[in-house]
Amino acid sequence: MRAGGEGSGRLTLALLLINFVIYVLFAILSRNPLVIDRRLLAIYGQYNLLVYRGLYWQLVTSIFLHANLLHILGNSLFLAIFGFRAEELFTRGQYLLVYFGSGLAGNLLTLLMGPSVVSVGASGAIFGLFGASTMYLRRAMNQSVFGALVYSMYLFILNAGANVNLIAHFGGLVFGLIAGLLMARARYA
Repeated sequence: MRAGGEGSGRLTLALLLINFVIYVLFAILSRNPLVIDRRLLAIYGQYNLLVYRGLYWQLVTSIFLHANLLHILGNSLFLAIFGFRAEELFTRGQYLLVYFGSGLAGNLLTLLMGPSVVSVGASGAIFGLFGASTMYLRRAMNQSVFGALVYSMYLFILNAGANVNLIAHFGGLVFGLIAGLLMARARYA
């Protein structure tokens, strides 16, 4: 564990719990444990037409909402993988800034460039944690390992399915990369 990070895992566990509780509540409202009702997704997810009409809170609520059981399980797995590591590297404030900043950056980029479909999930925020951790640790990594990590994320983004908001993934990743670079510069200055 690095001196700047707490490493307790509490933030990651809290986010996992919040996401899970929200999923369960929406599954109950949907009367379906496997898939969340489309009407609920349109209200609480990011639907660009509604955001442009003043429902700006969708830019935040959509980060905590997941479309189906596989979606929440997949995001939970990657949040655990990247979140626990990020907690070892960053202070609580830095972690939260990266997580929410990346999620919001991905959603804002989706708002500017995305189609008029409903977008939900924490993937942009999770990609941000990955990007920040990668940039923060790049000095300690072998160049080939760093390159392989960046290239693997590039391939993942390119090969994602049709229902994946690649714009949010990309926006979150870029925010995280920049945040990680700035935090590393501040630490090594």
